[in-house]
Amino acid sequence: MDNTGTIALKQEVLIRLTEAFFSEDFEEKTRLIPYDMRPKGSDVPFRCCIYKERAILRDRVIADLGFSIEEDNEETSLSKYAKMAIERDKTDEKVLTVIGAACKGCVPNQMYVTNLCQGCVARSCMSACKFGAISIVNGKSHIDSSKCKNCKMCMAACPYNAIVKIAVPCEDTCPVGAIEKDENGLAKIDHEKCISCGRCVKRCPFGAINERSQLIDILKNIKTKKEVIALIAPSITGQFKGNIYQLKTAMIKAGFSGVYEVAQGADITTLNEAKEFKERMHNGEPFMTTSCCAGYNELRKKHLTEINKFASDTKTPLYYIAEIVREKHPGAKIVFVSPCVAKRKEVLENENVDYLMNYRELHALLEGRKINIEECEETPFDKESSKQGRNFGVTGGVAGAVEKASDSDVNINPCIINCLNKDTIKQLKKYAKDGNCPDGNLIEVMCCEGGCIGGNATLEQQKTARKSLQILLDKSSDIK
Repeated sequence: MDNTGTIALKQEVLIRLTEAFFSEDFEEKTRLIPYDMRPKGSDVPFRCCIYKERAILRDRVIADLGFSIEEDNEETSLSKYAKMAIERDKTDEKVLTVIGAACKGCVPNQMYVTNLCQGCVARSCMSACKFGAISIVNGKSHIDSSKCKNCKMCMAACPYNAIVKIAVPCEDTCPVGAIEKDENGLAKIDHEKCISCGRCVKRCPFGAINERSQLIDILKNIKTKKEVIALIAPSITGQFKGNIYQLKTAMIKAGFSGVYEVAQGADITTLNEAKEFKERMHNGEPFMTTSCCAGYNELRKKHLTEINKFASDTKTPLYYIAEIVREKHPGAKIVFVSPCVAKRKEVLENENVDYLMNYRELHALLEGRKINIEECEETPFDKESSKQGRNFGVTGGVAGAVEKASDSDVNINPCIINCLNKDTIKQLKKYAKDGNCPDGNLIEVMCCEGGCIGGNATLEQQKTARKSLQILLDKSSDIK
């Protein structure tokens, strides 16, 4: 789904908030954002009236200031929220929030017979349904929603494509059923179930689900000239104009004291996971799953505990690079620059990482500071990462790296789970229950389709990002 409109809207709010922060009056400039974006007499592009537009923009600003929309009393001004953001020490653990005013309150997920139905003699839809949910009413097929299981067999059977599935994007895409409707029919997140995969953020065509940003927490440290170190994820290559060496220069111009590649940590993860895999196979274990994806790790904690004994004990690339950087810069504020919301949970649990900034927030910072990456000179990294480490953000990259680093006497047969959804979760549950994976012995699990380059906070289409990444990989050396 192409959500270009909602992405552009969210980016404009982030950029204006960044500009407000570096202005002479942050609180007042923040208060005026909804009015500056929708001044009196302007066209109303999305909603019924300018007042609702402004109300939703106000909520977007609240989320980008790091607060929960659900806890807003509507009496607190944006200027007050801006002041509270400056004064707070930390944000809480709920990383997502729903803008109720922006939520469309979509009809429930259901199978629906359209007017294309011809009332054919074959009755293919009726014979395909195993639950007795389809009958003929006035010569047309009719679906009893109380019996329907949304299996889509009738849709597949209809020769006229007359049966469609009406899907609620956020509910339909959530792999663990963490989104439901509240008493008003609006989206509600069950944080006990939520694995913070960010799929709902990416899929909602109204932009009603937002991350709770730590942007202001990061910017206030930069503004006060504290040492702030950025750790950039491997999937950042291709997300911005220019290469990663120019991006490093641009980020330093924006106020970061230093920039490190998380791919350096990926190299450590690769070597440790290759060693661990060899030991497990020699001990007769049937398979091992990789451990890098934060969404998958949250899934294992909350919904798939039975697979934990097969999961790698190796730490994530972020863990290893943060450990290295903390030792070098003990008093610094360390910021992980991420493609997705799932890593926010990992950051909250890692004592060596203080904040998370996603790619869209970094883009807003550079835009707000009027920094053109392509005009920047290249700044080398203290240590160059391997080709395999830099390819961690692409589906198959982790398994490929482990295979490259493994001994020749170890037989690796990769099984790639390219996106967590209801079907792939069932697949993983079956592997765990059976104690066997007929599809391979090293299972790489990526929460997002395509890998981290498909994360909810990425900026470029995967095809574009892959081309830029390949240029970098061609210049990089193999892992040693």
